[in-house]
Amino acid sequence: MKIFSPLYARAMTWARHPHAPWYLGGLSFAESSFFPVPPDVMLAPMCLARPERAWRLALLTTLTSVAGGLLGYLIGYFAIDAILPWLQQSHYWGAYQRAVEWFGEWGILAIFIAGFSPIPYKAFTIAAGALSMALLPFALASLVGRGLRFFLVAALMRWGGARMEAALHRYVDRLGWATVAAVVVFALWYSAR
Repeated sequence: MKIFSPLYARAMTWARHPHAPWYLGGLSFAESSFFPVPPDVMLAPMCLARPERAWRLALLTTLTSVAGGLLGYLIGYFAIDAILPWLQQSHYWGAYQRAVEWFGEWGILAIFIAGFSPIPYKAFTIAAGALSMALLPFALASLVGRGLRFFLVAALMRWGGARMEAALHRYVDRLGWATVAAVVVFALWYSAR
């Protein structure tokens, strides 16, 4: 059943839209403080669609993501008491608790790790504000972690170029179903613990 191929084709069409960088910047900003979809899902096809703009797109994604991280920091700093009940009921509660533990154990390095990895960065930005982490080290660690991540995505897409776009188009349905299967297996394993 080919449901991922049409979605991929549509994503590539959107990636070539003249306003796509604005959407990418908005998504990057929102994801760092409250939105669940990571900007990589838009950055990668945009870099494939326009490889000559990959570095500019990575820089845009990095800067808007760090700006969104600063908003998350402010939310944690000024409004943690107001959002705590919601946070405790959300699926981000575990990530938030992990962020608090990691800050106690590794300090600012936790922001760098969260910025680079697929861990929910927004939980770490809010926790950093709630714990009154020093703002300049927070911003620098965010800039380095997010920058490394987004420039790596851009480099891989730029390097792969048209060959990677063709390969992804050919295998996107298999990859999509494999991802769905992995998520189901993980959910079953996690619920059985």
